Amino acid sequence: MSSKIYKSAAEALKGATFDGMAVAAGGFGLCGVPLDLVMALRDANTKNLTVIGNNVGCDQHGMWHVLANGQIKKVILSYAGDNKILEQAFMKKEIDIEFNPQGTLAERLRAGGAGIPAFFTRTGYGTIIADGKETRQFPNPDGTMDWYVMETGLTADVSLVKAWKADTEGNLVYRKTSRNFNPMIASAGRLTIAEVEEIVPVGSIDPDSVHTPGIFIDRIVLSTKQPKHIERPTTRPRAAKENV
Repeated sequence: MSSKIYKSAAEALKGATFDGMAVAAGGFGLCGVPLDLVMALRDANTKNLTVIGNNVGCDQHGMWHVLANGQIKKVILSYAGDNKILEQAFMKKEIDIEFNPQGTLAERLRAGGAGIPAFFTRTGYGTIIADGKETRQFPNPDGTMDWYVMETGLTADVSLVKAWKADTEGNLVYRKTSRNFNPMIASAGRLTIAEVEEIVPVGSIDPDSVHTPGIFIDRIVLSTKQPKHIERPTTRPRAAKENV
């Protein structure tokens, strides 16, 4: 069996990218973003991408670099944030944005990874989110009826995720906020590449601690440990020390 470990992000992406592909990328704000893989995607210069994720980075960080390089034609996201390039491109009709409630986006990815083609949710019913989608009534436990909107599962040609630790078979452990979208995105990719901070031998991770089983992971690359940025630093003056 060949090794899943690749020497660099560029090597890990080699042969996996093509124009018009759908890419799902992990991250919640600036947490859990596979930065090396995103930069390798930018350098691959693949065009007309559909990018799926909670957001498309923020100025000078994350997927923003791929967007700024003119590689994206559509994004499926929950939060557009303060991404000025995305705003300008959308207003000029140069890029299509499919907005999703955050929980709906997470469930669409989870459903896609689980082989579920569609599901019904109350979220978004009666709003523009439901425009053009099938709606149906379902009973509540008390016998009343509520309206639901049908959402489809999401999959991607390639998923890029960031994890804290992996063993050589690709079993992954995420840390804190980075666990928000990465597990669903990992399962939703036809080919999934994991960028990790540490690689350990098989058996080093307690099975109960595995968040993404290695069956979902095709390629692994060790992160170059890029700096962890804070999107909006907020501070207050430090109180003067009292004389003792």
